[in-house]
Amino acid sequence: MSRAVVVVAAGSGTRLGLGTAKAFVPVAGERMLVRVLRTVLALTEPTFVAVVAPADRLDECRELVASVAGGAVAYTAVVPGGADRHASVEAGLAALPDSVVTVLVHDAARCLTPASQFERVFAAVLASGAGVVPGLPVTDTVKRVDGDTVVETVDRSALVGVQTPQGFPLADLRRAYAGAARAETDDAGVFQAAGGTVRTVPGDADAFKITTRWDLGRAEAVVAERAAAASTPPSLDLRVGLGVDVHAFDAASPCRVGLLDFPGEAGLSGHSDGDAVAHAVCDALLSAGGLGDIGGRFGTSDPRYAGATGDVFVRGAVELLRAEGLVPVRVTVQVVGNRPRIGARREEMQDALAAVVGAPVAVSGTTTDGLGFTGRGEGLTAIATAVVRAV
Repeated sequence: MSRAVVVVAAGSGTRLGLGTAKAFVPVAGERMLVRVLRTVLALTEPTFVAVVAPADRLDECRELVASVAGGAVAYTAVVPGGADRHASVEAGLAALPDSVVTVLVHDAARCLTPASQFERVFAAVLASGAGVVPGLPVTDTVKRVDGDTVVETVDRSALVGVQTPQGFPLADLRRAYAGAARAETDDAGVFQAAGGTVRTVPGDADAFKITTRWDLGRAEAVVAERAAAASTPPSLDLRVGLGVDVHAFDAASPCRVGLLDFPGEAGLSGHSDGDAVAHAVCDALLSAGGLGDIGGRFGTSDPRYAGATGDVFVRGAVELLRAEGLVPVRVTVQVVGNRPRIGARREEMQDALAAVVGAPVAVSGTTTDGLGFTGRGEGLTAIATAVVRAV
C-alpha cells in the first residue's frame, strides 16, 4: 500500500469529563474510533490504518479494530501512544509499512469527518508534494489582546481554522518529527518547522473536534440529522393532468383508436384521424405540464395536422413537456363507448401508447348501459389522467 492514515486515539478525554479515553466515548451509540475506522476503511483506494491507542487499552482496541476491519485487519496496526501527542504520532508513523509514500494524521475526536475530506487531502499531497491541511475560513471577528485589553483587530481574511486529517509525504514527516526541537500544536507545525511547505484545502463543518460535553451534543445532533436525511425519500415534483376527448362515428373513415387500427369498424370523424384515446392522452399530458390543450397547441387551422395520426400529437406533447424539464411518469385512459371493443387488444393498445409516451399506460373500457350518445352508438369518449415529474 502506498498510502496510510495514522489515527491518534490515545487522548485521555479529561475535558470531556466522562472518565474514559475520548476515542472510546460513544456518539449516538457508536464509539468515536469506530466511526473514524468505518470512514477510513471505506476509502476508494486501499489504505493502511495505524491506530495509536492508550497503553492500557491495547487489547480492547485491537478487538475493536478487528471487528470493524474484518478481512482487512491485516492492513491495520494498533500501537501504544506516548507521553504526549507528539510522541504518539511518532509511534504511529513508525508502525507504517515501507511501501507507504503518503500519510494522513487524523484525530479520532474528529469522528464525523467525511470521506471526501480524506480523499481531498490525499489528492493534494500527491499533486503538490507538500504538506496539506484542511481549513475553514474564520467567520468571527478576531481581536489581539494583552490580558483583558484589546490591542487590535486582526484581519481574518488571512486566517483559517485548521482541521485533520493533515497529509504529508511520509519520509519528510518522519524526518520532521525526528529532528523536532519542540512539540507543536499540530503535525503541520512540526512539518513547517523543519522547512516543509504546507498548503490548504477546503475543510468541512462536520470535521469539528469533540472536546467538551457541548461538542458531544453537537455531534449527536449531526448524526441524528444525517439519519433523518438518509431515511427520508427525495421529494418528487409530481404534477397531474386530465384530458377528455369526444368524437362522433364516421362510417366513411377508417377506425383508429389508441394508435391501433380496427378494420371493419366505423371510424371517428375529425380534422386528424379522430383517435379520441390518443387525443385525450395528449390533453392530459399538456394539462399536467400547464401547457394548454391540444386545440391550442395543434389546432385545426394548422394544415400540418390534417389527417395526422394520434401518435403525432402525443409525441408533440412529450416534447413540449421535455422542453419544460418534465417527463411522463404514468398515464391511465378510460374508453367509454359500445365499440370498438378493446378488451381483446388492451395490452396491445397499452404497449403502443407507452412506446410513444415513454412511460407506462393503463387502458380500461366501459359502456354507459345505453345512455347518452355513447350508449346510442353515436360516438366515443376517452378520459385520460397523466402524472408527470420534474427532472
